[in-house]
Amino acid sequence: MIMLEPRDQPSRLMQWLSPLLAVALTVLCGVLFFSYLGLEVKGAFYVFFIEPVSSMYGVGELLLKASPLCLIALGLAVGYRANIWNIGAEGQMVLGGIFGTYAAMYWLALPSYLLIPAILLMSILGGLLWAGIVAALKNWFNANELLTSLMLVYISFQLLLQVMTGTQENLALLQDPNGAGFPISPLFEMKAMLPMFSELNWSLWSTTRMHVGIFITLLFIPVMWLLVNRSFLGYQMLVAGQAPAAAAYSGFNQKKLVWTCLLISGGMAGLAGGLEMIGPNGQLQASWKPGYGFAAIIVAFVGRLQPIGIAIASLILSITYLGGESAQSSLSLPKSITLLFQGCLLFFLLACDLFIQFRLKWKPKNQQKTVGA
Repeated sequence: MIMLEPRDQPSRLMQWLSPLLAVALTVLCGVLFFSYLGLEVKGAFYVFFIEPVSSMYGVGELLLKASPLCLIALGLAVGYRANIWNIGAEGQMVLGGIFGTYAAMYWLALPSYLLIPAILLMSILGGLLWAGIVAALKNWFNANELLTSLMLVYISFQLLLQVMTGTQENLALLQDPNGAGFPISPLFEMKAMLPMFSELNWSLWSTTRMHVGIFITLLFIPVMWLLVNRSFLGYQMLVAGQAPAAAAYSGFNQKKLVWTCLLISGGMAGLAGGLEMIGPNGQLQASWKPGYGFAAIIVAFVGRLQPIGIAIASLILSITYLGGESAQSSLSLPKSITLLFQGCLLFFLLACDLFIQFRLKWKPKNQQKTVGA
């Protein structure tokens, strides 16, 4: 019988190399998948992994998708280090988009230099409120945050539908009055949109949809690194995650830690939603379900819950989005090919982590434990 035996000392080197091994195994799985479908492997590999980033426009799209993934994963990693499991960032991102859209539609009297910060602050508030529900249920009723955060995702989708869908007698809060009844918001005015690189006369990026919101993401990477690695709060998170009993003995306030971690992750997911609204999207639609909140969970773990690793992992996951879109048009593959690669990456990462912590050991079935006299 094969059993798993804990290793005395897991390899620290392999803990850092396992994401690279997981990526390599995911690529190998892709090669086998393309072969099974009868596709020319080299051409299919090029279409999925290389062609999407072979131009400046493709690089810009890569960064556009990596930015929200990175922001959300940075927030999630804060809680995961403390064993506080927020898996509802998708819903918090949707609430950020709703709150940001409200500000972009109804606060146009503000000057442009105040309007965009107000939109982003409202987006953060939306994410905070949605994550705050999870924190309140956890602290006041001991509800499992895994379940509550996930269920709130689907409630957020219904809330989005509600504010975007109206009737002739009752127009929805955010629905375009001139949109012929379609569940979309008005196109945002230019003063409510983030400046594009192409508008700044940056010739290298003139053909892309890149906007200055990328700098907000870049700013958060060192900020979050300082928080988790050089602050007392980061130390509390580490102790609470690795040794809960020691954290309790030291007098760390667990309820305060729950509020802090969930509000940070919710606020950053909301911010990502706001940046999507006033960046590449330019309006809110009832069908807006980007999936970044769920994919960011993979990003956080592939990045080893460290900001620099998360930044790199967000680029890797972004390639699966672009590759999936390219495979749809060039190879006539379904959109779900993106989820296939993302699922393989998470599976192989978990498998690698399992064998870092445990080793396989053969134990004969007839072996009996010897009981001493």
